[in-house]
Amino acid sequence: MKILHIITRLIVGGAQENTLLTCEGLHRRGHDVTLLTGPSEGPEGSLMERANAGGYKVIVSPHLVRSPHLWHDPAAWRDIKKLCKKTRPHIVHTHSSKAGILGRAAAWSCRKLMPAPRPIVVHTIHGLPFHPYQSQHINHLWIDAEKFAANRCDAIISVADAMTRQALAEKIGVRDMYTTIYSAMEVEPFLHPNFTREQVRHKLNIPQDAFVFGTIARLQPLKGHDDLLTIASGLFTQIPNAHLLWIGDGIFRVRLTKTLHEQGWTNRVTLTGLVPPTEVPQLLPAMDALVHPSYREGLARALPQALLAKVPVISYDCDGAAEVCINNKTGYLVKTGQPHALYEAMVKMASNLSAARAMGQAGQALCLQRFTADTMVNQIESLYRRLLPGDVKP
Repeated sequence: MKILHIITRLIVGGAQENTLLTCEGLHRRGHDVTLLTGPSEGPEGSLMERANAGGYKVIVSPHLVRSPHLWHDPAAWRDIKKLCKKTRPHIVHTHSSKAGILGRAAAWSCRKLMPAPRPIVVHTIHGLPFHPYQSQHINHLWIDAEKFAANRCDAIISVADAMTRQALAEKIGVRDMYTTIYSAMEVEPFLHPNFTREQVRHKLNIPQDAFVFGTIARLQPLKGHDDLLTIASGLFTQIPNAHLLWIGDGIFRVRLTKTLHEQGWTNRVTLTGLVPPTEVPQLLPAMDALVHPSYREGLARALPQALLAKVPVISYDCDGAAEVCINNKTGYLVKTGQPHALYEAMVKMASNLSAARAMGQAGQALCLQRFTADTMVNQIESLYRRLLPGDVKP
């Protein structure tokens, strides 16, 4: 099977990790895989080195940029169309909103011009571009663009049932187009990290007797770090050995660090800075619980990552979080945007260690069923084969 994947940029992020795992898995199964991406510079870090080492073809279009652009967008559309005509893929699979809109439009237009086999067009929703925390005008533009693109593809993969519900509520596509395939990861490093809890805490200069609430997220808007600061004073009073571990970096780092210094909390909060995805499993043993106060996600990879390491989770009930943070079973799910509810869940978690351990174990069992790379690639490959015409035998 000839498969062309398209994503805007290969920064360190969940959609990008998902795409690379898919390309790698399909390549290992003997498929002819090409990945088209845009420039990957930025403070988030880059996955381009991993992509180039994957054994499949990687092509960079300088025009495939993240933000809408009057000149780059038409040029990217032409690049995609030219590549489709040249390589004649059986499947064109787009990821995320910007690449999804341009890629689907370009690939679909090729179907009128190319001889058989014409490309099947698939799109993955890793997170929807419209949400309650931006202007309605911008939301309407994105919704219209997603409706346009949905009419130019054969199938849509959602990384969570919540994404399907939200898209259909805005009349984006029809129900039969959608399939939920959870965004996978390489699970072995989470099951068998290289370092013990004691070793990781020593490395991070975290007290061995601390109850560590970890967060894995970029330090940027809508990730909820400010909500944790809102409750920090009460948390440190109620749980004298509480410690926060923030894994990630971003545009809020200077401001958040300033607040920690002003409040005298620098010895209670550890910031790791930017961490490559391969190092995240090695830091999870330091945690007693993962806290994910994000206001907007598809389905945050941090949740299954923590649970694979038997770390129970506390999360805002945001988008697909409820599909892995199952309240009172794998963690505590609280209403989004309510820091006090977050505080109560954190206190509850720290006060019952046996319940926390049981949640972590239940979470690991759940995630081993849903989030392995083989499971995801099997499901994607099966979808491709169902979509291909009967007379096409790649």
